[in-house]
Parts: sequence; structure tokens; C-alpha cells
Amino acid sequence: MPAPGEAPRSERPVIDVVTASLEDSKAEEVVAIDLRTKSALADHIVIASGRSNRHVSAVADHLLRDLKEAGFGSSKVEGLQNGDWVLIDAGDIIVHIFRPEVRSFYNLEKMWSVAETSETVTR
Repeated sequence: MPAPGEAPRSERPVIDVVTASLEDSKAEEVVAIDLRTKSALADHIVIASGRSNRHVSAVADHLLRDLKEAGFGSSKVEGLQNGDWVLIDAGDIIVHIFRPEVRSFYNLEKMWSVAETSETVTR
């Protein structure tokens, strides 16, 4: 049951809400990494790129609104003002939205062995 003033939770899994929102916002190179058998940190990590600081912040803002409207509550967010790297903790899913240069520097896909555990969601 949702908290007072909160929307009822969507029947869609949170991963579907996240990937659809990123696709709608024209996020680039979206990768979902399944962590269920690798870590207790989260079920999935989703990594995406935006074309500029403004695009990264806009994609993150859109995702935050979509998560709230779907009934997944308020997510924790870091980096929204700067727009180089926004981290959204939605509970079972952690979303990283980067500018391309920052994404290639940190290379989170390699850290989580993306070749073995993920799928590319959009291009």
C-alpha cells in the first residue's frame, strides 16, 4: 500500500520503468547489468550517457519524475546540479548517467564484467 500522497506502485517492474524513461529521454548507450547473482548491493545497475551536462541533468530529472509517478517513491540522487555524473539510487536499481568522457574514464561496465552479465537496452 502506498504512503499517503504517494501514487500506487506500477505493475511494471522498476527496471522497465527505468529503461523506458531513459529511452524516452534519448539517453545513449544504455546498459543494464544484472547483479542479482553477483552482489547484494542492488538487483541491477543501469548505465547511460547523455550528450552534454544539460542533457545528463534532463535525463535524470525525467527519470526521477517517472519513478515517482510509477509509485516507486522518491529516489536518492547525487550530482544533478553538475551534470557530469548523476547517480540515482532507486532501491533495487542504481542508475548512473554520465557525460561520455566521464563514463569512459570510470568504465563501470568493465568493473561489473558487463560482457557476462548485461544486455544493451538501447543504442
